[in-house]
Amino acid sequence: MVDVNHPKVQKILHSKAFAHLATTGPKGEPQSSPMWFLWDGKHIKFTHTTERQKYRNIQHDPRVAISIVDSDNPYIYAEFRGVVERIEQDPQGAFYNTLAEHYQSPLRYRGDPRVILYVRIDHIVGQGL
Repeated sequence: MVDVNHPKVQKILHSKAFAHLATTGPKGEPQSSPMWFLWDGKHIKFTHTTERQKYRNIQHDPRVAISIVDSDNPYIYAEFRGVVERIEQDPQGAFYNTLAEHYQSPLRYRGDPRVILYVRIDHIVGQGL
């Protein structure tokens, strides 16, 4: 297992690459979606609406897998396995707007019910690390 403090892992965690967040559906089926993220030094943080299946998947089973490719070299990537340790309400979409600014997107909060997902990393594997 690779350590979270490994320089290549830190580069990926501080990048503007999209993370592919995989969850498990109610019948055991995998679901993966590209998403914006931020690393706060302890958790990988995502925003999500409470109206989609991925949110229901996480409520049912908080275990997740996240893959992120190094934006400078697509042959280097990290896979983070962990658990959604905490879910916070984000009624004003402030974290969505923070992510939009980080990713230099013109999109802003649209009024949908939002939460912030805090993923605790339990295991890291990858290629080129």
